Amino acid sequence: MLRLGAVSYLNTKPLIETLPERLGQLGKLRLDLPSRLARDLAAGELDIALIPSVEYFRGGDDYEIISDAAIACRGPVWSVRVLSRVPMNQIRTLALDEGSRTSAAMSQILLAEMHGLRPETVPFPIGSSPDEIDADALLMIGDRAMHPAPAKYKEIWDLGDRWVRWTELPFVFAMWVARRSAVADPEIRQQIETALNVSRDEGLQQFETIAKREAAGHGLTIEDLHRYFAENLHFQLGNGERSGLAAFREKAEHLGLVPASHSPLQD
Repeated sequence: MLRLGAVSYLNTKPLIETLPERLGQLGKLRLDLPSRLARDLAAGELDIALIPSVEYFRGGDDYEIISDAAIACRGPVWSVRVLSRVPMNQIRTLALDEGSRTSAAMSQILLAEMHGLRPETVPFPIGSSPDEIDADALLMIGDRAMHPAPAKYKEIWDLGDRWVRWTELPFVFAMWVARRSAVADPEIRQQIETALNVSRDEGLQQFETIAKREAAGHGLTIEDLHRYFAENLHFQLGNGERSGLAAFREKAEHLGLVPASHSPLQD
């Protein structure tokens, strides 16, 4: 059986809602933190994982995108924000949410390109309150980004919105990535690709079901969560998303946030 991994964040739910059933005897899914998934995929302890896009860049030729199911945005994403206690062009220290290396790179790219800034970065641990962090600005993801205390901040950026306006391209947060050696058999590769794509397609039809189950536990209304899935997120890795992914890699390489690669993104 193939070993698959995904995170249990809200934005992942539509991709994995029916995945265990679709995998059947083909593979087994486990849920974990993004950093652990990336580590285990690199170590060969997972065969396929839904990993942040920066981790795909770091995998080099050992990795390949195995599905066109992804977590992306084409505008405001709501759950990824930079909240600044000073005007954005005066940021000197930036606290990075430890839950997302991709968003950390994204925020640094936008500050560098839009304002010429390379702020000192400090950690923003997942269990910490914003009030405990001594920094000009904070990158927040997930629930705490959705419900900030706006009176405490001079400016708030929705990073999805900022990226799309700045680059005129979508942004890809995560996608299904396989170790090439694990899917060398064309038949196995086709079966797993079909399972991942069908699970995504079924999940897109179950926003209401997922929202009813998950909303209250995250301090959201059913309507808010349904809108988040339907309007803020995009789950298809199309041509525009691949162009956005290539631009992200190029910009991240330029700032030294990921290793330089001479291999083009796969078609």
